[in-house]
Amino acid sequence: MSVLTTLFQDFAAHLCSTEFIHDARHTDHPTAFSRRRKLPLATLVAIMRKGMRMSIQAELDTFFAHLRQQAQLVHEVSEQAFAQARAKLSLNAIPGLNDWLVARAETDQFVPRWCGLRLVAADASTVLFGLRASHVKRAALADQILFGLFLPGPDLMLAAALHDVHERGKRQFLFEHLDRLSPDDLLLLDRGYPCRWLVAVLNDRAVKFCMRVDNTSGFACVRAFMRSKAPDQVVMLPAPNKRDALDYECSRKAQRVRLVRNVSPGGEQRVLMTNLLDDKLYPAGCFGELYHERWGIEEAFKRLKHRLNLEHVTGLTQQAVAQDVAAKIVCDNLQALVALTAHADAALPDSKRVNHAYANTALKPLLPILLLGARTGRKVGALLRTMLDLIAGRTYRHRENRSTPRKKGQKPHKSMTQKNC
Repeated sequence: MSVLTTLFQDFAAHLCSTEFIHDARHTDHPTAFSRRRKLPLATLVAIMRKGMRMSIQAELDTFFAHLRQQAQLVHEVSEQAFAQARAKLSLNAIPGLNDWLVARAETDQFVPRWCGLRLVAADASTVLFGLRASHVKRAALADQILFGLFLPGPDLMLAAALHDVHERGKRQFLFEHLDRLSPDDLLLLDRGYPCRWLVAVLNDRAVKFCMRVDNTSGFACVRAFMRSKAPDQVVMLPAPNKRDALDYECSRKAQRVRLVRNVSPGGEQRVLMTNLLDDKLYPAGCFGELYHERWGIEEAFKRLKHRLNLEHVTGLTQQAVAQDVAAKIVCDNLQALVALTAHADAALPDSKRVNHAYANTALKPLLPILLLGARTGRKVGALLRTMLDLIAGRTYRHRENRSTPRKKGQKPHKSMTQKNC
């Protein structure tokens, strides 16, 4: 728990640092956050990172009540003041905080390794924001796509970005985020990603990957492998076409990959494609469990949408929507680290998992004090100790190889006509 206490203290100090204040200023407001106001930068960011799900004024009054550790709401800042302050906040401010948090989690060894590699899952999800019709400048679109890079072990979102639904698709989004990967990363991808140019790009950049290939894909080598009985096989994929090679600056030559057969718990035959060719270091039997780690990003999107009300936004502009999404991702990452610490401190068995929804509920009222009201490590430690004990008592049983097929049809979305109370 001492690691988590220090993390919160350093995070709070970073919010007040000169470096963060400089980076958080919007380019249109170079002198923002210079004077002392009722809503300074640290307080503004702490409010947003709390995960705003109610009306703005209700969230503000609840925040200052939690900061004073009292039950009665405190009206200290108006929603108009909040809107004016957030307009001066750079779009890179909160994502930069998330980068700091993930880097600190790496330093504090929250992120495990698989055969010496850090697992990174990539995927995208459609989001439907609850926006009303407006004529504000740079108004946000209701339908957008959220693309994310996710660390399955600690359940941390490494990076995320919003995209227009009319852009070129998930492969393009991944291509734009490849600079966020390091040589020690192993990229986990679903069956919507395999194509000739992407495999060439990943091999050219020495990015290790494991992706599922659809049995009905256009690769003749995959169909031939499915007809065989081999557990794995090294094959050559055809070279990318000339146009793709020019667009994505990849080599136009055949790519050497390894195909691995995997059987799901339900008996379905699956093919996994990887550039981990050494069958001694990476035997075929380990790839099924490895690919299953990718499911964490699906759970993260569900948690963000339904637990943190990702589609509930507090502004009409694209800047406000992007800030809300980034803040809720940081909020989810903080509760993931808290849940990990609660599981480790209570020495829970692997068959028991911490309830992340309860962890978020327990953490939310304490965030104002942890980030703004803490003066000594002793006070932070006492608050965290009580909270971790509560979270460790709320667990569920994890069943290995349990599979629940997706139901076809439109996914349920809450009505956005009314805000939460």
